[in-house]
Amino acid sequence: MTGPAVPEPAMTGEQIVAILQGVADSFGHQRRSPVMHTPAEAGLDYEDVTFPSRDGVPLEGWYIPAAGAGKLIIANHPSGFSRSGLPGHLEPWKSMWDPSGNGFEVNFVPDYKILHDAGYNVLACDLRNHGLSAAANGGIASSGIFEARDVVGSLQYARGRADTRDMTIGLFSRCLGCNSTFAAMTQFPEAFKDVRCLVAPQPVTTRTIIERQLALAGVPADRIDDQLMSDLSRRILLTTSIGLPQRAPMQWARNVSAPTFLYQVHDDVLTRPSDVQGIFDSIPVTEKKLHWVQGTTRRWDGYLEFQRRPEPVLEWFASYMA
Repeated sequence: MTGPAVPEPAMTGEQIVAILQGVADSFGHQRRSPVMHTPAEAGLDYEDVTFPSRDGVPLEGWYIPAAGAGKLIIANHPSGFSRSGLPGHLEPWKSMWDPSGNGFEVNFVPDYKILHDAGYNVLACDLRNHGLSAAANGGIASSGIFEARDVVGSLQYARGRADTRDMTIGLFSRCLGCNSTFAAMTQFPEAFKDVRCLVAPQPVTTRTIIERQLALAGVPADRIDDQLMSDLSRRILLTTSIGLPQRAPMQWARNVSAPTFLYQVHDDVLTRPSDVQGIFDSIPVTEKKLHWVQGTTRRWDGYLEFQRRPEPVLEWFASYMA
């Protein structure tokens, strides 16, 4: 016979402060995910490329040609990932993401294979402070504000290459890549005048994902309020010079200028459906679509959705890049 369960001791104020400071510090210096795979693993020819961001930061990537194709997809990755994905099955990433159910690998090379075989050339690069691209802005995470320059740099590079300058361009921008694309459309709208369409998996407001991560870390729900988040914003501001209110993809989405297909794991434990719906509703173009991925709470399943069920994305690209 066992006695009643002993409740976990309440988290102390000092413990909460330590968690908040740890979050702020993580914005000051991001952990890089290595480039663990190459397109050769999928039998694809590719070229290692390097080119400058709009502000001159050296970016590293792959150009994957599709013989005879006149269409180009530029792919951008989520925060903490690289162009090849994230080794969530390995430490330290597994321990970082296991609490949310995401302690498993995401490999983006199959995405590029699907696009290639569908008749698209692919340009995939590491954003600043990610993968093999250069450090910039002191190594901070800006939630898309500075990474927007990398999105524009990839467009400038594609338009400057002799073999891609006349290609029809579409964007496949995931998570941070999506936020960065929205920010770039806000800061540099002229760069997108001939971009045919955007596929935008899982954009997220920084405050929203942090609130969910704090809950997973054991911070009591009644403590995750405006006062606590204001304290955290101040700490992030002191670390990066950019507070939470400035990290605003819902505002940037108002400047989206291309037909946009957004999809998201509906029950993702790292965000809320209302955040994603609000971002989608802010997009002003009439040619837009929101698809919910059901049957999972794991965010990473949203990143794997394309290689599991590619048809909706391929249909979107085909509709606007013909």
